[in-house]
Amino acid sequence: MAGPKPRVITLSKRDGQGYGFFLRVEHGEEGHLIRDLEMRGVAEMAGLKDGDRIIRVNGTFVDNKEHNQVADLVKKSGMTVTLHILGEEAYKSAKAKGVNLADPQLGQSHPTMNGVSAPATKAKLCYLQKSSSGFGFSLKSTKDSRGIFMTEVLSGGVADKAGVKTGDRIVEINSENVESLSHDQTVQKIKAAGDKVMFLLVDEDTDKFFRSKGIRPSVAHATVKHLQHKPRIADMTKKPDGYGFMLREDPKHPGHYLGEIDKGSPAEQAGLKSKDRLAAVNGQEVDHCRHEQVVEKISQQGNKCSLLVLDPETDKMYKLGDVSPLLYWEEMRGAPPGYPEHEAEAIPALAVPAPADLEHKPRLCRLEKTAAGFGFHLNGIQGTYGQYIKEVVKGGAADKAGLKDDDIVVEVNGVNVEKIMHEEVVDLIRKSGNTLFLLVADRTAYEYLKARGIPISLQLINNEPSTDDPAPAYAEEDEKKDTESDNERPATPPAQTRSRSSSSSSSSSSSSSSASAEDDRL
Repeated sequence: MAGPKPRVITLSKRDGQGYGFFLRVEHGEEGHLIRDLEMRGVAEMAGLKDGDRIIRVNGTFVDNKEHNQVADLVKKSGMTVTLHILGEEAYKSAKAKGVNLADPQLGQSHPTMNGVSAPATKAKLCYLQKSSSGFGFSLKSTKDSRGIFMTEVLSGGVADKAGVKTGDRIVEINSENVESLSHDQTVQKIKAAGDKVMFLLVDEDTDKFFRSKGIRPSVAHATVKHLQHKPRIADMTKKPDGYGFMLREDPKHPGHYLGEIDKGSPAEQAGLKSKDRLAAVNGQEVDHCRHEQVVEKISQQGNKCSLLVLDPETDKMYKLGDVSPLLYWEEMRGAPPGYPEHEAEAIPALAVPAPADLEHKPRLCRLEKTAAGFGFHLNGIQGTYGQYIKEVVKGGAADKAGLKDDDIVVEVNGVNVEKIMHEEVVDLIRKSGNTLFLLVADRTAYEYLKARGIPISLQLINNEPSTDDPAPAYAEEDEKKDTESDNERPATPPAQTRSRSSSSSSSSSSSSSSASAEDDRL
């Protein structure tokens, strides 16, 4: 009798992110269950289903192990984990028939990486600078397929050297989405770009992957490996007299720039140059920080610091495509190739709205407590950052205020909580009395803004220019609410703020918890 056939799925995540599921053991259920899959998270995109059972973790049979042992195996696997999975029905059937699931000869399906049979590919950014013989490609479009495609890519030409391949579909030209344009309109866009153009492209396999998931590719989903000019990461150890560079502001050019570099200093040894633009400090974007805030960020790192910088030529190239230099940081600092779990913008598979039609704004929700409480659960991770809304009670205070499941909490009564521990956020809510103000963003908006390094604040709701000045706590016209928090609002919260390990779910309407289940957020 043939045994069940587990699915072998390898999940890869980015540094600071999770795999997007809870691992649970439940009363009355056998095995280690997959539960509460994060919408468009790595696990869901790979095809994991609610109720699936994990049989092996990185080759180790785990069906006979304790819950905490299995959770530890997953957590300690680093950025990539390989799971042997049985669906709920197949698992229960095998158990009922007494099948030895530990048998290494048990049938296996073809291994997949994040849900596809080969490592999931990314869109790609290609920067072309016209030569005397042109860009070295032609365009084609057909009635049978949607889109404009690269063709006749000249071997050794500009396009070829930039990573363009025949059959690549054009998604963006100089940061503008052109998927809805006609052939002639696309040609005009390229001509209008002059002698320098940045393309966002998808090859056939990547295009099929994104279409199957209902995702419109964007720069946030792209690799920067083909771009000729590279940002630089300078790792420095401070000497007694400092790092040896000046940080200056240029009124004519927004941003933070390096000035004089001391000879023989850690800055010079790390390759820093005068006129480099500083994009990030230890992976935290600083474009929206004031000068003194950037200085403070550097000083807070102690004796070691890593700076992400761009020389003027690289800076111009990245700005042409509206590309965040943090994409380079992520690729160089260990984020494996694969589908980016936290920057997906879900749209209907055939709908391609122009970027101007999409709104990515937070929402300010005012909740008035009832006898049943505020009517939602605040989910977070004990000991780490990041809070999101779950179990919004229909007709309750949260529902009436417009809160939705999976909304990410940015501020509580005017206090930014992106870098505040779960327990502290719960305490802020409890101290809010009968009126609670929450600044939240749905996952799509949150990830869109974070991918572009835009601080999420009340100013975005009113279309006001973003500032780094702490916003005042929200108050009634005749009644001020004291948040009683010593946490300062960070000027520019880092793009990656939630490291998923063990889960804690705190209810704003009930403090009860189930004693019949254990779960871990992975």
